[in-house]
Amino acid sequence: MKENKKELAVAALRAGTVIDRVPCNMLFKAVRILGIEQMTNNVTIGNNLSSHRLGTKGIIKVADMEFAEDVLNRIALIAPNAKINIIRDYEVAEKRRVTLPDEIVGIVRCDNPKCISNNEPMRSRFTVIDRDDVTIRCHYCGHTVKAGDANID
Repeated sequence: MKENKKELAVAALRAGTVIDRVPCNMLFKAVRILGIEQMTNNVTIGNNLSSHRLGTKGIIKVADMEFAEDVLNRIALIAPNAKINIIRDYEVAEKRRVTLPDEIVGIVRCDNPKCISNNEPMRSRFTVIDRDDVTIRCHYCGHTVKAGDANID
């Protein structure tokens, strides 16, 4: 227990959600996907933090907020190994991994300028075609892209 306290790089939460093990290069995409920019809650964002497993990592802490599971799972698109910790009374009440949904709606903008989703008022829709390499295909035009290279709305 003493070792864990020594490794804390940011303040502990009384209650809220911690999103851990976000790749550093995807941290701000995760912030955008979760809509954290518009929140009024206290938010702590740490980047390039030391990680035994990843080398470096990003972390997001949102006070007094428990995200719906489907909202958190949207970051699996760019951070498939992210861990979610729900904090209550300064203790971890729940731990889980994000799960990549089969379909991604309204998050990614299609790179194909001729795609109907870029020219008509409609939400983008992508199907996950490769979970290991996290590759998605546009429902409308068939354009494929690796999730890490995708344009996040």
